[in-house]
Amino acid sequence: MNTKKLIGPFKQVIPMSGLSLKGAISDDQLMIIKDAGIIVADGKIQDIGDFETLVKNSEGIEIHELKGNHTCLPGLVDAHTHICFGGTRANDYAMRNAGKSYLEIAKAGGGIWDTVTQTRKASSEELVKRTTKLANRHLKNGVTTIEVKSGYGLSVAEELKMLRAIQETNKNVSADLIATCLAAHMLPKDYSGSQSDYLAEISEQLFPILKEEKLTNRIDAFIEESAFSAEQITPYFEKAKAMGFDITVHADQFSTSGSKVAIDFEAISADHLEASTQMEVELLAKSNVIATALPGASIGLGCDFTPARNILDAGGALAIASDHNPGSAPMGDLLTQAAILGTFEKLSNAEVLAGITFRAAAALNLNDRGQLAEGYTGDFIGFHTDNYQEILYNQGNFKPCMVWKNGELVFDKHK
Repeated sequence: MNTKKLIGPFKQVIPMSGLSLKGAISDDQLMIIKDAGIIVADGKIQDIGDFETLVKNSEGIEIHELKGNHTCLPGLVDAHTHICFGGTRANDYAMRNAGKSYLEIAKAGGGIWDTVTQTRKASSEELVKRTTKLANRHLKNGVTTIEVKSGYGLSVAEELKMLRAIQETNKNVSADLIATCLAAHMLPKDYSGSQSDYLAEISEQLFPILKEEKLTNRIDAFIEESAFSAEQITPYFEKAKAMGFDITVHADQFSTSGSKVAIDFEAISADHLEASTQMEVELLAKSNVIATALPGASIGLGCDFTPARNILDAGGALAIASDHNPGSAPMGDLLTQAAILGTFEKLSNAEVLAGITFRAAAALNLNDRGQLAEGYTGDFIGFHTDNYQEILYNQGNFKPCMVWKNGELVFDKHK
């Protein structure tokens, strides 16, 4: 049983509580608790309030007093990453910036299939080592919950290798890793059958093992001209839904159709959405699907951003994730990307912070984090400032100095 602890004082605690899951948020709607302390026990938040008052009533509570000015946010949630992979795609990046098209890069041996080839060559131990390194980097940047996709195996055996590596990594890192099966990333080049044949094989052979080994409860698919059509993916998602999996979709990255599939299947989230028109924006806003913007992919590919402002103004729920992957989004810095998206899409600080905390948690179907309130997971981060506005103002150059996971200090810049 964990010792009950009082941590503080924080000049400002921004709990991100009492805010709507959907629609626009103005900065004046943000609650700011000043000179505050946080009491945690058994990994959960028990109370937040005036630090001095909490100290006076702290009998039996271990006090962890902070020196200097600090502002506290909930631990960040990155709801879309691909940090389990082998190799590198640095050559793709150089070719793309030199003006080569996606097709030209693929013909030259690059693209997703390049990463598939390198990931298949990697041992389980190598995948665990790489995923651990990247997960710990995210943690130091304030990300305490990280979604991690498979999708670079593209066979039953290789997808299992990836998902087992993610599961093994999760046992040995402080951040929570939420695995997602993306076996429907593209049709493997070495598969002799059709898209429908491949999807049927995966759903029949892989899905039962995912349940049996509790490797993931999330199924994703890339709906795009270069991957799978809405028609091809329908029986795949039907099987996943029937087996009780949550659905998420790579949608509307280069062409539209994926967001409609996400709505039809009551997916938890539709991610990418760079190609979404006002029609898709309004359909998403009327649904319960979380729209997840991936500014890292826009930066990496040099393409338009997700129409985040339109999504919020239409009443949609907007999460923001890094899409950290070796090809289109190698930066992997959630806070930097979210700040940049906010600049280009004219998002309030409140909207950006919501997108990487409680709205991102909702995109993972997690209702126990992303806010600082009684009963929530004790995941929070501290910045050396007395003004929360400094965090996004510095566009990702201002990192957390401390990270707490389940109420335990797991990163301290000073040590």
